[in-house]
Amino acid sequence: MEAMYILSAAEMQACDRATTERYGVASLDLMRAAAAAVAAFARGQFPRARRVTVLCGRGNNGGDGMMTAWLLARAGLDVTTLLLGTPAGLKGDAAEAWAELTTPPSGAIHVVTAAQDLARLKGALDTDLIVDAVVGTGFKPPLKGLALAALEWAKGSKAPVLAVDLPSGWAADGTAAVGEGPVFAADAVITFTAPKPAHVFGQLTRRWDQAVVVAPIGSPEAAVTSELGLHWAGSAMDLVQTQRAAGANKGNFGHVLVVGGSYGPAGGKAGAPAMAALAALRSGAGLVTAAVPVPALALVASVAPELMTWPLAAAPAGCIAAENLAPELVAELMAGKTVLAIGPGLGQNPETVKFVTGLLAATRIPAVIDADALNILATKPVLLAKLAKGRTLVLTPHPGEMARLAGIPVAEVQGNRLEIARGFAQRMGVTLVLKGARTLIAHPDGRVAVNTTGNPGMAKGGSGDLLTGLVAGLLAQYPGEAGRAVEAAVYLHGLAGDLAVRAGDEHTFLATDSLAQFSRAFRFRSRGTNGYVWLQGSLHAAVSREAEG
Repeated sequence: MEAMYILSAAEMQACDRATTERYGVASLDLMRAAAAAVAAFARGQFPRARRVTVLCGRGNNGGDGMMTAWLLARAGLDVTTLLLGTPAGLKGDAAEAWAELTTPPSGAIHVVTAAQDLARLKGALDTDLIVDAVVGTGFKPPLKGLALAALEWAKGSKAPVLAVDLPSGWAADGTAAVGEGPVFAADAVITFTAPKPAHVFGQLTRRWDQAVVVAPIGSPEAAVTSELGLHWAGSAMDLVQTQRAAGANKGNFGHVLVVGGSYGPAGGKAGAPAMAALAALRSGAGLVTAAVPVPALALVASVAPELMTWPLAAAPAGCIAAENLAPELVAELMAGKTVLAIGPGLGQNPETVKFVTGLLAATRIPAVIDADALNILATKPVLLAKLAKGRTLVLTPHPGEMARLAGIPVAEVQGNRLEIARGFAQRMGVTLVLKGARTLIAHPDGRVAVNTTGNPGMAKGGSGDLLTGLVAGLLAQYPGEAGRAVEAAVYLHGLAGDLAVRAGDEHTFLATDSLAQFSRAFRFRSRGTNGYVWLQGSLHAAVSREAEG
């Protein structure tokens, strides 16, 4: 899949205009295609719904809803349509949609001109599905008047809500997790042509596993352009789904070196490098070696017979000692390695600090830097910038680590994730993976990919270690496509977690549970046979079965 660009509201409107004016697709045909997509999606996502209530505003979003109501009624469903406002205010395609819906009437149709009218229509709340087509991409918060009254009225129904384009009340250009004001609840969202920022940043649905999809409606790719510098991380999945050559050998897929771990009298973190190494193995890297302090070696070696290990001299505290920096030892350690992953479980003992900075300075291969290696470099910004010159350097901080790297409070990071990630990546010349809900992958050239996989069950120790190994493993296999490799790794990591939680529970989920889902995640196709692209949703498993044949 080509990169799926994320468009602002104004860019989406420009795309629609170009589709009509430059490529000759009538705007009414776009509306018909959108309505057909909504109707098909409604029937597929809510197959037991026989009674449907459609709430329509007077703009083009309402026109989509009116045509959807007409199609559902033609399909034999019991449809009730509510128009919020007088038909006299309808213009253009929306007016045409109203004429088709009402001549002759398709289902029950009510014109709502005051909040009192809604009170008299409580029977319409006794339905199997509510379609929210009140306002769409062009809306500016907050909801007012009849739209706000309809929101309060809809709260009286137990039916699921399908939002057309966006849940009414959301600003399309919003990058916050929650809306600015009152918003309609949604149990599924279908938008058209391309996602807007709210589709990838916002928590649009009641639950994280409910569907948000993008449906094609006839706009040519050439009309879909954006200056936001944002795209969807799932677009990179094509990279990992090409078949390997029949004559391939392990040397074709790189050799990952994972450096980390500590194990001494005060305890230790041997599991962290072990998990990173496991993820690198499962990602498809040809070879993986874990270099850990001698006291941790036996534990790390036991996690998989395929994993190679390298003993590093330990300081008295059980961490990696600076003596490992001897030139002949570094040469032996790095021989044949193509990607370095450093940080999991290291600790920040002065001996380890010296080793980490020395090893990074002595090597030029692509490196993935995580955990304590990030904290070490946070105190050495000049060194970090120097290390990034002429090489691929991937940093994978959580918000606390990002705050230390940028020298700002965590609240500031969380309040402006996009611009902080983008600015840091450009300034330092690194690829930055800012972890969290909607992980961001910021590239040195200013482009940012937004990931939509992952769930709250993954907020557990070990998740970041697996991501480090997965990123390193894909970098080893696709050295010429470093940016896409990182994006694919982040998407796969979240998807495997989604599949694992769906098979179990958010509370009992362990980070390593997702390893068993890597195979399914690698085979997953985000674009269904109908052309819809799933940004998130409970039908991930069903679409995955399509890919499996």
